[in-house]
Amino acid sequence: MRKTILISALLLLVSGIPLTAQQIRGDYIESRSTDVYVAQCFANGEAGLTGNRALLAWHVQQGSWDGVQLDGLTVAAAVRARATLGDPYGEPYPAQAVLMVDDAANAAQRQALIALAQHEGGRLVENIARVEYVPVILDMPQDPQQGHAVLRAGHLAAIVTRPLNHHDHICGNETNFYPPLTNVDHATSAVALTDEFQGDGLDSQWSTHGRRSAYLASFSEGGAIVAGTSEEPAMHHGGE
Repeated sequence: MRKTILISALLLLVSGIPLTAQQIRGDYIESRSTDVYVAQCFANGEAGLTGNRALLAWHVQQGSWDGVQLDGLTVAAAVRARATLGDPYGEPYPAQAVLMVDDAANAAQRQALIALAQHEGGRLVENIARVEYVPVILDMPQDPQQGHAVLRAGHLAAIVTRPLNHHDHICGNETNFYPPLTNVDHATSAVALTDEFQGDGLDSQWSTHGRRSAYLASFSEGGAIVAGTSEEPAMHHGGE
């Protein structure tokens, strides 16, 4: 097995295709325009009517992407889909996304953060309508189950959460009906006291409060991938 991997790596190097090690871990938050901790009867009533918008963010605690160190940097995405995200009977794609990239990053780090968000977000952030460079801060508890977190992306977007409590059990049959939108570890559902996006690029802005719509989690990637090429999206500075 080891011999096969070494031979494959050598063939890639000889062919001129670069191998890039991706070793990274950090914090993740999301909130969307529908309850994720909800009873099935409520979810069925909202499917097709809500849940097509979302905010997501990744804060890198440690690691690199495409060979670029990203410790302490954050990237967020606002997404508008065509149908309820997570509904097995809906057709949410193609979706549109606005990326909010930490303005503390240098040019190489900005491109690496965009690549990271597209890798982690998959089809959600496949179509980037706009990229903004703003201060992006994600303050997460060491244990996501504590439920308190704050995401701020300049004046463009924000999520503020609290843990679930007994007042959030409306009918008693609630569960994590919708899984997180991306591949994460140790996801904990929470109440979004604030979930808002006030930026351009999606033909939609929103500000909601008190919805059981958030997940707090961690994310990680490890191993080596073949570095690809992609067309750069249009960039927009400022945004505040």
